[in-house]
Parts: sequence; structure tokens; C-alpha cells
Amino acid sequence: MLLTLYCGIAGLCIPSDCCADDDHPSNQRLRIATFECDATPSVGSPLCYGLVQPADRIVDPLSARGLVLLSDEQPIVLCAVDWVGISNAAHDAWRETLARAVGTTVDRVSVHALHQHDAPGVDFTAGSLLANCGLGGKMYDEAFAQKTIDRAAGAAAAALNKLQQITHLGFGSAKVEQFASNRRILGLDGKVRAVRYTSCKDPDLRAEPEGIIDPFVKSISFWNEHRPVAVLTYYATHPQSYYGRGGVSADTVGLARGMRDAEVPDVVHLHFNGAGGNIGAGKYNDGAAENRAALANRLAAGMKMAWKTTKKVPVSTADVDWSIVAVSLPLRESLDESSVLKTLHDDHAVLRERLRAARDLAWMRRVNQGHKVTIGCLRIGTVRVLHLPGELFVEYQLAAQQMLPDGFVCMAAYGDLGPGYIGTTVAYSQGGYETSRVSRTAPHVESVLMPAVRRLLDVNGTSPIDR
Repeated sequence: MLLTLYCGIAGLCIPSDCCADDDHPSNQRLRIATFECDATPSVGSPLCYGLVQPADRIVDPLSARGLVLLSDEQPIVLCAVDWVGISNAAHDAWRETLARAVGTTVDRVSVHALHQHDAPGVDFTAGSLLANCGLGGKMYDEAFAQKTIDRAAGAAAAALNKLQQITHLGFGSAKVEQFASNRRILGLDGKVRAVRYTSCKDPDLRAEPEGIIDPFVKSISFWNEHRPVAVLTYYATHPQSYYGRGGVSADTVGLARGMRDAEVPDVVHLHFNGAGGNIGAGKYNDGAAENRAALANRLAAGMKMAWKTTKKVPVSTADVDWSIVAVSLPLRESLDESSVLKTLHDDHAVLRERLRAARDLAWMRRVNQGHKVTIGCLRIGTVRVLHLPGELFVEYQLAAQQMLPDGFVCMAAYGDLGPGYIGTTVAYSQGGYETSRVSRTAPHVESVLMPAVRRLLDVNGTSPIDR
């Protein structure tokens, strides 16, 4: 089981600088286009899938940021959105629309949410179910959601007119101090005795050790000779310091990203949330408003140090590959369609329970109809970036890194959020909020995802990967 196998963080092994001649022919060089658009909902819009107070003010704007990577194959699109989640048909729509905009295939587009809770959560499949019950618009602002997708696609298409040549790839990592901690506090019996949420006021729970985390923020950068063009960072945690008070915010990760924007101008900064499903700031955060800036400063300091320790290597189209594996995630047996339907259509039920029922039903039906989730891996030389769905537990990220101890492995989770939390097999037997209440996958999901990750990383001569 992952939780018992990966109980510590191995030191990062950074690839040495490449000795290859960097005088590549121009037709072998990479090109990228970066894009950005506003993703801020209007005042009055539902937030967090309609589960918290609607927006009554804009504390700071939200954005969708991405890049298009062009090699000698079809374009690759990576996009990060300041929303709590993008689920089911909404995730399909993001990928399909971006693919059309840049002239590539859907399987070469990866879209992720950063999971800020004072932000929209969008699920077109669940939204249709709610509309049939007279609850249209209760989960998210439908017109705004579609407009944002179209705006992002327009920005991506326009960016292709401003392609920039890439000659070098940079990579670095640094420890983030006093931010991440594991939310699941185990008792002597190995069961979860308490959940240390992202905001925790209990001094005894805050005194508990950090637990299993990945304390490192990783950075990948694209360069045209000595000029940086784009920087991508990855860090595993729930990003919110507090939420549910009506103020739309990009929260800690957005503030940290903004600091890097200011410190390294004229460079596009994209941030991706790693496998932070069971990780939050609870050990270092009691929910006080001032802690948002404090946590953001700590993350920004880690990003800055990762930038300072960046190692650059020459890169060409031959160094780039995009691979995918399509998997069927096993459905949780406790989900019963008749029971979920009853809650969904119950006019006397609490709204949040009906909203949750719609999301449960949406995922159940997609799985039962044979829907598969695409897991992707971007390879650039010895660097690997894995793209996975759901609120993934950090053990998956640590396991992937240990598969290639001499490589540089990053992970972006929170792709399609339809499955909700994705724990390890042992975690489902331990109890706790994530695996007991809000996961839509069965305990053996680990036995589906880990072989897929191993295939994508091409570990131990595994079978060819779907392309």
C-alpha cells in the first residue's frame, strides 16, 4: 500500500547539465505560445460548486493561464484555471474548445484547476441534472462558464501569432517552509482519529507533526537563449487559507504567483496544484485573515529559490514527447443511483445535499457509460510532468518521484474533478473525511492509477504507451 511504502521524502536528484551542442538547426527548435485570460465571476455568482456563500465582492481577480508547446508533432496545450474544480462535461468542453482553437487533438490538451475554494466550481453534467429539477444556475453561472472557456480559447488562438523560439529548458526545486501538513491524523489503531483541515484552531492537532507531505515546489522554465519566456511551478497542497465569506480570491497560490509576476516581469508564470488531496495548511493556519498573505509569502519564497537554483540544458524537438493512458476509474460501491436520485429530486432536501447528489449522479453515469479518464505525461529530456485527475493523495506524487529517482518528476493533479478525492487503498480502510464521505472511487483505484503512472514514466521496460 502506498501509505505504508512512502512514508518519507527522498532527496531530489537533479539531472546534470547536458553536454550536447546547443547549436541546433532552427527547424529542430521548440516554440511556445503563452496565453492568459480573465476567469473572474461576477458578484452574485455561486462559488465552490454552490456549497459556500455566493460572491459578494472581488478580493482579487481569477485567471486562466496556459501555454501551447509546438515541436515536430501536433501542439500540446497545458492550462491552469483559478477555479475550485472543472468536472465531467465541463472538463471535456475546456479541452475540446482549446484543441479546436490551436489545431490539435483533445488528448494533447491538459486542463487543471488550482482548487481555490472562493472560486467557481463548474460541472456541465451535474448542471444539466440540476436544471431538470428547477435548480439551474445554483451550482455555477452557466453563461459565465461558457464565456470563460471561449475567452481562453480565443487567447490561445491569438497567441499562436506570437510564437517564441525555445532553445533551453530550466528546472529547479526548493523547500517551502511551514505551509503543507497532512490533514489525516492517525490514532494508535491506524485509523483516522481527527482531520486537521486547512484551517485548524485546535492547538493539539496543530502540534501534531506535518506528516506525509511533499515539501518541495518544483519549477520548469522555457528559455530563448538567455531570456526566460515561461515558468511553470508545482506544489502539492489545498491552497485556501480561509473561505466561504463571499470574497472571490485566487488565494495563497494566486498571491504567490503574482509576487513572481512582479519579480520576474515579461515572463508568464503558470502554477499547478500537485497531489494535495490530503494536504493543507492546518498545522500553520488557524484561519486568521492575515495568514493568507503569510502562507503566500512562504510559497513565493520557495518559488523564488527554485528559480535561483534553476539548471539550464539545451533542448530541441527530439527531447519532447507527449504520452497518454486512458483508464476507467472504479466506482465506489456505496454510491446507489436510486438513493442519489431520491435526494436530487427531493424539494425538501437541503440545497447542498441536492448539489452533491447531482455531482455524484453525474460521475456515476459517466463511469457506467464507459467513460475513461486521460492521464498524460509530458517528457522534455529527463524532465517528466504527469497530469492526473481528482483530488489525488500526495502518496501518488511521492511514488512517481521514487520511480525515477535520477529524474525530475513533477505532477499536476486536479484535472477532471468528477471523481472527487482519490485516496490510496489503505486510506479507504482508515476512515477520515476524504475517503469516507466525498470520494467517488473504489479503494482499488490505486491498482488502476499506479500501473498507468508506471507506464507513462516507462519504468522497468513496461509496455508501449498509447499515443
